[in-house]
Amino acid sequence: MKKIFLLMISASLLVSCTDLDVAPTSFVTKENFYNTDDDAIASVTAVYASLSYDGTEQSLFGRNLYFLTDMGTDYAAAGASAINQNVRAISALSYDANTDRVQVAWRQIYSGINRANVAIDNIPKVQGTETLKTRLINEAKFIRALLYFQAVRLWGGVPLVLHEPTSLAIEDLKQSRATVDEVYTQIIKDLTDAEALPATYPANNAGRATSGAAKAILAKVYLTRKDWPNAILKAKEVINGGFGYGLFTNFSDIFNKTTKNGKEHIFSVQFEPNQAGNGSSGSTFMRTSFAGFAPVEPADIISDVSLFYDIYAPGDTRRDATYAKQLLNPATGLLYTFPKPIFRKYLDVTALSNGANVAINFPIIRYADILVTLAEAINEQENAPTAEAYEAINKVIRRAYGKPIDTPDATVDLAGLTKEQFKEAIFEQRTKEFAQEGQRWFDLVRWGRLVSEVKKVPGKSAVSERNNLYPIPQSERDQNPDGLPQNLGY
Repeated sequence: MKKIFLLMISASLLVSCTDLDVAPTSFVTKENFYNTDDDAIASVTAVYASLSYDGTEQSLFGRNLYFLTDMGTDYAAAGASAINQNVRAISALSYDANTDRVQVAWRQIYSGINRANVAIDNIPKVQGTETLKTRLINEAKFIRALLYFQAVRLWGGVPLVLHEPTSLAIEDLKQSRATVDEVYTQIIKDLTDAEALPATYPANNAGRATSGAAKAILAKVYLTRKDWPNAILKAKEVINGGFGYGLFTNFSDIFNKTTKNGKEHIFSVQFEPNQAGNGSSGSTFMRTSFAGFAPVEPADIISDVSLFYDIYAPGDTRRDATYAKQLLNPATGLLYTFPKPIFRKYLDVTALSNGANVAINFPIIRYADILVTLAEAINEQENAPTAEAYEAINKVIRRAYGKPIDTPDATVDLAGLTKEQFKEAIFEQRTKEFAQEGQRWFDLVRWGRLVSEVKKVPGKSAVSERNNLYPIPQSERDQNPDGLPQNLGY
């Protein structure tokens, strides 16, 4: 069909899968669907699949969102292997409304939202188990809220689409931008419903949205909105709610495929080895060829070693889990030293010999983020760090240095800081802790520091206040110019 303000997934096509194996295996018509519990489960599996699978593109959380949230900041840059001029435009912050990476992100986000809408609208029709139907609807609402949370931060007010289309007429499909407040109201409503989800699932259903995940994303939503009391409330509900969350003893285990979906992973996008399509995380973040034992510069590189790699103090284990100066060639057993540190978090070195996609999940939110969120919100609410705020951030710091997480340690703990000093310490710890996790752009924008920080990086001098939002894709505006006014500066 003709493309309008969003690329609609046909309401008559749904992916049939089991558990969270997100690679599509078959398609069925809607007229023969939504009859059984299995149909309802398959429809929600398709909603999850929108996060990690795209049959024609790199998936949203597998790589595509990374361009906007990391490469479009001071953190990362396009390397020699990045031959797509649209990617290079994102890196240089010279992108415009015709840049295809922005269009793909919009399309993927709304594709997922539409899948969620189809599930939410149709699962009540199933002649099945009511408790299961309610759970599945709330899982779909969780994903819809997560996707709108990305969208409203990237573009500001966006069309608020809450039901599957009932007409294919262009005029019926056009929708205007909602306000930022309206979008956030819906996000909070969906996540509040999702708080009724189970706290845990059987092991073979790992990766599904939980009540703890809904509370965790709500904490981040309230933090972004500067609603400090509610950010504190939800962060504490995650910490004290008996969900079993905690920090891994070793930072590197966060990105170890053998410890995926562990106690620190509140919600992660699931990836499997050599996943079908163009969806996988892992080595897609760093395309290194060991042919002839001469790696080329990857497509994604650290923008400035002095601003990122060099900021880790001696003994901070996060540096070598985030970046690598050396890698062992699994094909030859030889050690290669790179001229510049490369990104490390999502690499499975056993797969580098053939460039295979790997089974390392992408963390949407993890327990460390909740601790840092609590510390930041308390500092803002109280106009000074409290003992509780110090303890929350110090747990993260102690783990980074291999110290006992729950034992005060004067050699690494923060203490005696003013509100502004503590806020700067939060900025520093978020920079070190969450590198390459799709957080940087969102953090810089909400702190009002995008322009000042990005200007420090050579090759990114085009940054300006316009970059605090991405442009509405021109291809969408062409279909609905009155309903989709462009963001300032584009």
